[in-house]
Amino acid sequence: MAALEFFFFFLVLLFSAGTQGILGFTNPDDRALQSLKDQWKNTPPSWEKSDPCGTPWDGITCNNSRVTAMGLSTMGLQGRLEADIGELTELRSLDLSFNPGLIGSLTPNLGNLEKLNILILAGCGFTGQIPDELGNLSELTFLALNSNNLTGPIPPSLGKLSNLYWLDLADNKLSGSFSISTSTSPGLDQLLKAKHFHFNKNQLSGSIPRNLFSSGMELIHVLFDGNKLSGAIPDTLGLVQTLEVLRLDRNSLAGPVPSNLNNLTNVNELNLAHNQLTGTVPNLTGMDHLSYVDLSNNSFEASEAPAWFSTLTTLTTLILEQGSLYGSVPQKVFSFPNIEQVKLKDNSFNDTFSMGDSIGGSLQLVDLQNNQISSVTLSSGYTNSLVLVGNPVCNTSLSNTAYCQNPDENPKTYATNLANCGNKLCSPDKKLNPQSCECAYAYEGTLYFRGPSFRELSDSNIFHSLESSLWNKLNLTPGSVFLENPFFNINDYLQIQLALFPPTGKYFNRSEVARIGFAMSNQTYKPPPQFGPYYFIASPYHFQGTTLQGGLYTSGGGGGGSCN
Repeated sequence: MAALEFFFFFLVLLFSAGTQGILGFTNPDDRALQSLKDQWKNTPPSWEKSDPCGTPWDGITCNNSRVTAMGLSTMGLQGRLEADIGELTELRSLDLSFNPGLIGSLTPNLGNLEKLNILILAGCGFTGQIPDELGNLSELTFLALNSNNLTGPIPPSLGKLSNLYWLDLADNKLSGSFSISTSTSPGLDQLLKAKHFHFNKNQLSGSIPRNLFSSGMELIHVLFDGNKLSGAIPDTLGLVQTLEVLRLDRNSLAGPVPSNLNNLTNVNELNLAHNQLTGTVPNLTGMDHLSYVDLSNNSFEASEAPAWFSTLTTLTTLILEQGSLYGSVPQKVFSFPNIEQVKLKDNSFNDTFSMGDSIGGSLQLVDLQNNQISSVTLSSGYTNSLVLVGNPVCNTSLSNTAYCQNPDENPKTYATNLANCGNKLCSPDKKLNPQSCECAYAYEGTLYFRGPSFRELSDSNIFHSLESSLWNKLNLTPGSVFLENPFFNINDYLQIQLALFPPTGKYFNRSEVARIGFAMSNQTYKPPPQFGPYYFIASPYHFQGTTLQGGLYTSGGGGGGSCN
């Protein structure tokens, strides 16, 4: 009898083990993935198979039956990121970018993924606060939570991420002030390996602490624009010799600009516009790599144009509008070899205006609206846009000339040439591939360049270089990139619509979409240097067999979860 009971017990164990094997629940990773699949709508069709690692599932990478990477960018996922994700303890890379249907708060269990190197949740719909537990991810080098709806403060615990080089929290609703380390708590000043502080377009307030910056830092991009920051610009910024792009614009910063910012000889973009800065116009003569500078709409003391107007020969763009400059505009600035735009409207320049006889070949726009210029000496060497509306000279000798007419607010913008395709049209859900002239389902989205070294958009060669860069670095067919409608938006970012086309057929497959999405969200793709730091937000992709429902493409299968 005992032998018979043992036999039945053995059969139960065998059946149980077999059932687990059939369902793919042989380790914690299988159970966690099955739970995520049940919670999410619109998972890839391959997720209907039983074995995530052996089959395998789209977007899942395994090593010895453990999940090491999850790459599901632009899959149209809907649902929440629940605690089960914390069971994938061998995970090195997690990319769920550009899935706006992923909502709700971020689970603290993300802090269990202690081997994680890369965490990308950009362009989703997450809300709530950033979990303190993310500070446990000691191996993390890349953290992108930008373009969600996150609220609350930046957790001081992020200061423990000593290996972090990329920190992007931009375009959320974060509030509060910057945390600085103490003897008992961490702070952002401890991120000595970080190269990117992207905190722009939030609701951060208070002053920028002096201790946030130090000479031991390696920062190249400090983007604090579009917040509610007040107080003085800390002079410790002048210690970060690696800085290349500094954007503090669109805040409420006050007081004089620290004189030692002039020591930042690697800076190519400096934007301090739309603050309440006072004192003299800052001395920038030492910034001999500076391409773009905007000091507009502050409260600097009235003065003549500073000396660096005549010495910074690397400039492409000089903007100081709504200022208190008077006297003459230095002729030298118009002769710089790379100068494209000089925008000095709403000042008090009042001498005779002359551009001189040596005009830089790249100069496209000189905007001097609303000054006090009463006399102009025109140069035969310059035939591009000169705007003098609102000056006394427009009431006399130049009143009927183009110089005294309001500028065109809607100039012609660039679009990839489709002339070789004749008049061929596509249905609204497809786009015309400029390489093949066939209609296809393009991978589309918007590029946002946060600090380009140029502002002139009439040079098509700039966009040609971007097109070729995209198809080469993303391993696409040459010519299969379409750009359109570049413009500078209200945040002073260069915004461009992008469409990428599949090398064959009408569709990208899911692995191709995930690969491209990761290349853009992980910054594996690097644009030409003059475009500077960027981010990308993908549009939902129309995979084969899916239909558009509520702004997302769904297949009607895969996952039983709800977004509600």
